[in-house]
Amino acid sequence: MSGQSTPTGTRERVPRGSARGRLLEAAVTVIRRQGLAATTVDDLCAEAGVTKGAFFHHFSSKDALAVAAAEHWSEVTGSLFARADYHHAGSAAARVLAYLDLRTELIRGAPADFSCLVGTMAQEAFATNPAIRRACADSILGHARTLESDISQALNDAGRGGEVDPGGLARHIQGVIQGAFVLAKAGQDAELARESIAHLRRYLEHLVTPGSGQGLPDRKRRRRAVD
Repeated sequence: MSGQSTPTGTRERVPRGSARGRLLEAAVTVIRRQGLAATTVDDLCAEAGVTKGAFFHHFSSKDALAVAAAEHWSEVTGSLFARADYHHAGSAAARVLAYLDLRTELIRGAPADFSCLVGTMAQEAFATNPAIRRACADSILGHARTLESDISQALNDAGRGGEVDPGGLARHIQGVIQGAFVLAKAGQDAELARESIAHLRRYLEHLVTPGSGQGLPDRKRRRRAVD
């Protein structure tokens, strides 16, 4: 998912007796901490507490593990967001805003603890490994699609149904969140990520509030003003 972050303790979801599961969780931890290129098979085995023989029993290469880790990330974070309380908010606009509140709540600890595995790998592998890039795209864009229905309804309720593409806005949200993680990494400051999402929330609140159109003129109003 997307631009997804996940709270600490996720690894408890994987049975400790499963070497494959432990390697997947090791990939989440190590790659978020030091990046894909800097991560070695030895690093992954040490983090997982398994032998290299066990690694190559389950994965043909580090790249193969990276693809599987992206899919694992989507499953774990997808479950987290599917169970989240924001789905129970009373209106579509409230659900969209509560989703961003949850994303802010998940920003805890160091960037390696809350940043996105697939976002990290996509930045490194987009030009060199098509399989990893596709797996990351499936995760990020797939998560964005889960927001489209609420965004569409919120825009319709606010009288903006024909002005803004829900899919494009859902992807923009993920783009801002991914960028927020990059800022937090660059500055080694989680507050930079929270600040960025707060600005996004204010924009979206304005966009999905009925009667707020005067603050965001559409193209027709801009053309009339020029004429």
